Amino acid sequence: MTGKELDRSVHHQLRTLSKENAEGVAQHLVMVAALLEADEFDAAMAHAETAVRRAGRVPAAREALGMVAYRTGDFARALGEFRTVRRISGSDHLIPLMVDCERGLGRHERALDLAQSPEAKRLPAQEKVELAIVVSGIRRDLGQTDAALVALQIPQLKKSNQPRLAYAYADTLLSLGREAEAREWFEKAAEADNEYETDAVERLEELDGVAMTDLLGGAEEEDEVNE
Repeated sequence: MTGKELDRSVHHQLRTLSKENAEGVAQHLVMVAALLEADEFDAAMAHAETAVRRAGRVPAAREALGMVAYRTGDFARALGEFRTVRRISGSDHLIPLMVDCERGLGRHERALDLAQSPEAKRLPAQEKVELAIVVSGIRRDLGQTDAALVALQIPQLKKSNQPRLAYAYADTLLSLGREAEAREWFEKAAEADNEYETDAVERLEELDGVAMTDLLGGAEEEDEVNE
């Protein structure tokens, strides 16, 4: 890990540091990303905290710490870090995660207020997708399943490259008892899910009554018969 793996925009943020410090912080940030990918949260936290100690005014460092806290369910700490990022960078890209943190803290009304803010409405398309998924989850938490479905009916739902959005839509349809429509949307999610972000294929198998335990059980029974 050399630190050069970081996005150019992050390297631009690090230009406020000395050359030696910038290189060290960059290496810590690369390690945070790699360790989060491996679900090694304690080690990721150690690197993130070191990055913040060395570069507390660099948005990328605070965002890295916030992401580790978010992944470990420490929503209060994550929200604090995301707010700091928003304040020092002027960027609203973390609003979907901030809304989800409010949800995780049980503050559903505050979450919905933030989701409906003018800043949220100006988010780029992909951030709007993430926000819609979070808002839908909040509505389901509140027992408002019809509203949860409506929350997902954004323009991006019509596109074929949104597996997580299609999956959330399918799952919500299924919770409403609309199984045939749910199956159609699980199929769309599975077709678009090149990165295996969802278990849409498994959900389709469940709907079709196919399960690995059944298949294995059938195979064992066949072997016994053959013997």
